[in-house]
Amino acid sequence: MQGLTSLRDAQQTVLAATPVLGLEKVGLIEALGRVLGEDLIASRDNPPWDNSAMDGFAVRAEDIKQDHAIAKPVVLTVIEDVPAGKVATKAVGPGQAIRIMTGAPVPKGADTVIKVEETEPAGETVHIFKPEPRGANIRPKGEDVKKGECIIPKGTLLRPAEVGMLAILAKALILVHQRPRVAILSTGDELADLDERFDEDKIINSNSYGIAAAVQEAGGIPLLLGIAKDQPADLKEKIAHGLNADVLVLSGGVSMGDYDFTKAVFKELGAEMNFWKLAIRPGQPLAFGKIQGKLAFGLPGNPVSSMVTFEQLVRPAMLKLSGQRTYSRPVMQALFQGTFSKRNDRRHFLRGVMSREKGVLTVRMTGDQGSGILTSMVKANCLIDVPEEVERLTSGDPVTVQVLSAQLADHDGAATPAAGHRPSCC
Repeated sequence: MQGLTSLRDAQQTVLAATPVLGLEKVGLIEALGRVLGEDLIASRDNPPWDNSAMDGFAVRAEDIKQDHAIAKPVVLTVIEDVPAGKVATKAVGPGQAIRIMTGAPVPKGADTVIKVEETEPAGETVHIFKPEPRGANIRPKGEDVKKGECIIPKGTLLRPAEVGMLAILAKALILVHQRPRVAILSTGDELADLDERFDEDKIINSNSYGIAAAVQEAGGIPLLLGIAKDQPADLKEKIAHGLNADVLVLSGGVSMGDYDFTKAVFKELGAEMNFWKLAIRPGQPLAFGKIQGKLAFGLPGNPVSSMVTFEQLVRPAMLKLSGQRTYSRPVMQALFQGTFSKRNDRRHFLRGVMSREKGVLTVRMTGDQGSGILTSMVKANCLIDVPEEVERLTSGDPVTVQVLSAQLADHDGAATPAAGHRPSCC
């Protein structure tokens, strides 16, 4: 359609215009969900010494060899007890054993640990009922991490496992990419904020809060600018404040109505705009460009449209800003349930509920798909991606869905992330 930008082209344009933010140091407890900005090299082995994997007795393998035809335990003299956190003061010699706890360093002279349940203490001796090969129940030095290895490469999104490893590496301060700051502004005289007294002809400003939550979920810092009235001067003033952030997101005012001043104000502020309309539904009226070097998005005013377009364009930009290498939600294939029809000139994103039925992933619409019906998003755990050329869906048709619920993707184990890679070290 003349004047409409395809979503694919729009996404490429946005990502090409999006830089990666700089680095900052944060405390270890604040590192979760951040993107590592340096290669993490192990400064020592982990474990730093051979240690016991069991509670039991440290012995020499040659002392516990047995002839299975003789049902007689081996008797060893216990010369010391070594709890975890302590080091043996004696070495294990022929016919000797040292009582040892899980995690304690293996004493000199010992090469095997016998589990306590395979023994029977008897005063200053211990009876060994089962032979074990040399090295049994011992975690060798450097089994987990070897000194000098790159354990976590830069560009890695830090999960709880990585945070635990950073603690093992004694990293109290971590170099990570900065979190994007996103200024959020809603426009329209018809809007009222939560703390205002308002008449029945007003609409609650839900978009700012929904977008702010989406910003937080994507790892950003939301900055609420409130509501701009349908006056160019007010809109210009609030946009100017928003340019202190990394990203400016406006909601409403990007259509062609008499009071939609966003386009004119953007131009007055020297904006370099890339597009104003998308070939998608919901979300056709959408502006993107740069104002004074800052990313600027003008999202539709309808709540569903603003959330869907945020998912497709603003969220990927935020992920790139924060240093991530994968920019889209997990994608899955499912069988459509129900019927749906449309024109073949726009890409549609239907709000859907995906579930597994008898081992097969199925998806259905959440109900009425109007762009003002926010309950269609509340009920959804995914978006059904219907390409431009598809005019009709019937039950059993395979469809692509974008997973909105991380819990659903983890549970099914079938989500396929969009193209991206983890960088190699050094």
